[in-house]
Amino acid sequence: MSYQVLARKWRPRSFAEMVGQEHVVRALSNALDKDRLHHAYLFTGTRGVGKTTLARILSKSLNCETGVGSTPCGRCSVCREIDEGRFVDLLEVDAASKTGVDDTRELLENVPYAPVRGRFKVYLIDEVHMFSGHSFNALLKTLEEPPPHVKFLLATTDPQKVPVTVLSRCLQFNLKRLPLEQIESQLRHILTEEGVPCEEEALTLLARAADGSMRDGLSLLDQSIAFGGGEVAAAGVRDMLGVVASDRLPGLIDSVRSGDAPRLMAEIAAMAEYAPDFGGLLRELVTLLHRVAVLQQAPDAGQSDWGGLAALQELARAMPAEDVQLFYQIALVGQRDLPLAPDERSGFEMLMLRMLAFRPQAGTLPSGDAGRSESVPRSASVTSVKAAEKPAPEAESPVVVRGTGRPSGSATASIVVEDWPALSKGLGLRGLAAQLASHSTVGRWDGQRLELLVDPGCSGLVGSVAEKKLEAALSDHLDRSVSLKLTLASGPVETPAQLSQREKAARQAETEAEIGQDPVVVAAKEMFDAEIIPDSIRRLD
Repeated sequence: MSYQVLARKWRPRSFAEMVGQEHVVRALSNALDKDRLHHAYLFTGTRGVGKTTLARILSKSLNCETGVGSTPCGRCSVCREIDEGRFVDLLEVDAASKTGVDDTRELLENVPYAPVRGRFKVYLIDEVHMFSGHSFNALLKTLEEPPPHVKFLLATTDPQKVPVTVLSRCLQFNLKRLPLEQIESQLRHILTEEGVPCEEEALTLLARAADGSMRDGLSLLDQSIAFGGGEVAAAGVRDMLGVVASDRLPGLIDSVRSGDAPRLMAEIAAMAEYAPDFGGLLRELVTLLHRVAVLQQAPDAGQSDWGGLAALQELARAMPAEDVQLFYQIALVGQRDLPLAPDERSGFEMLMLRMLAFRPQAGTLPSGDAGRSESVPRSASVTSVKAAEKPAPEAESPVVVRGTGRPSGSATASIVVEDWPALSKGLGLRGLAAQLASHSTVGRWDGQRLELLVDPGCSGLVGSVAEKKLEAALSDHLDRSVSLKLTLASGPVETPAQLSQREKAARQAETEAEIGQDPVVVAAKEMFDAEIIPDSIRRLD
């Protein structure tokens, strides 16, 4: 006897054998047992979740010789013929190969005639979204008011392409992707019944690769049994699926986090040994960063089917949330750019190096090689860079806070003597804490307590986490405990942000004046009666 693949051998033949989709099974069972049957049903969902299987079980329930009910006997001639795909009153149609209106009209010609053997004539139309517009129009009237002996069972993976006029005439059931635990449990049950030895880790890998599809899981199980020579071992499954490369992704991100360029390139080289699909790896990288971001905001939201949860949790603890968001954005945009690279590996390498180059750092200038990123942005002013480098002065230095016009009143304090704009830039702050610092100015300083006058437009930052971060950064930078007090400014103040904007506007005005006086520009204006378009001049810095 020829071998029967597992996906066909273990196809459920009753509602009780269905794995998952309890919400659909319950609704159909109640409708059958209480004789509340609709004339048209639409099953939607991704591939391999049980749409056609449910339709066939429903056909058996409607035509079983023991009567209409949710538990067909499975032994009568009707049940056996439906299981074997040769029941005359079950007409299975592949809409992808019957897209024309003539095909649909031919199909519907026999609708008025009574069933040959069964109680109902059942039309099972798979991938119904492939019908043409004319085919749907031909189907509409029959679908709305079919004869009492006809039932329509429609299945599709893309319900958005089904006209709303068809959707409104059907009872719709959306089949869900199966969770990893259900797929893994079913694979274990099948291997036990088949007498095939297996390792638990291999089942987890197969269930994860199935991606919510039981049929895909069974096909992969068939392949793994053949690959392993009659057994399902974790090492063989990993080689078969090519997941060795993707397992190195947490280490790849960790090397970016630590700024270790040699390790980063070594990780990519190790991945390349398995000839992976770098486009697929990039998609998995985006998924990994998403999961790390979820764990940072909701530590208990991790799911068992994620795989490598411990490594994800470690990354979530080690990486700043801002870095995760930045890396996610770079990886997301990189998916668009990857096909433009000379080859996928070089494109993937460049994307990871981009993460490394833009990796934010706090506090110190880099000491590493060309592969390391600069802790201070390239666009920062010389003043801010020098502020970050400036060593602490000797003790007993007088306290002078530039911008207040007065000494602090503590002649023995040991802090850096610099103005607030330079000091705030040298703190290495990011996010809301940096916004708070740049929209504040010094009010009073007594050596330990610093009062900052905050722009009223940023009142929402007072009392927030940003205030605590700014206080901690000041204490660390000044090497002393600083108590921070935030007060909304009652009058006009010049904050670092306003100062930067004013200086930028002055430079822009200077540039526009220079452009306007350029001999070539002046000649062009005179020759062509031209004028410079306002706001079209942009400084490169």
